[in-house]
Amino acid sequence: MQKIIIIVGLILAAAVGFLTHKNFRQTAQNQIEATSPITFQVYMRGVTFTGTQLPIIKGEKTFISIRNVPYTNLDIIDVKVEKRKTFLPSFGAKEVEDVAQAYLYDVLVTLGDSAKITKDGAVVGGNKIKTGLPVTLEGKDYKFNGVVSDLKVMQAQSEELNKMINASNDVQ
Repeated sequence: MQKIIIIVGLILAAAVGFLTHKNFRQTAQNQIEATSPITFQVYMRGVTFTGTQLPIIKGEKTFISIRNVPYTNLDIIDVKVEKRKTFLPSFGAKEVEDVAQAYLYDVLVTLGDSAKITKDGAVVGGNKIKTGLPVTLEGKDYKFNGVVSDLKVMQAQSEELNKMINASNDVQ
């Protein structure tokens, strides 16, 4: 009985190897279409900070961890900071800063990197970068958690790659 199970296992392994060799099943190496620069935004809601200037500064680098796995230093392309807001219930319904949460900010950070473009999307550090992906930004004076809220594949440098990427940033 055990010999039959071993023989069936060997036949299945040979079949998978043959199909992979004949390109019936794509491996990770075959899926990479191109390498392209990308930008993605990280949204951090409810960042508590009592200092005078937020330590995340445009033009500097920040260390990023993707799904709690350390990756690398990335360029900070843009930073947008807003104090927490609330609505006043009146006839005009105005939006004003929430004085009850004076040190609470919502921060949107744009980062740039080079990514491998696959049919499933952009891959950075072995992780597919998609909206909702949890990341941690860390610098000398800070460590903030956020989620990826937007991703853009930058214009490719070659005409051949430009033909492969359509208007919605998907590789064909």
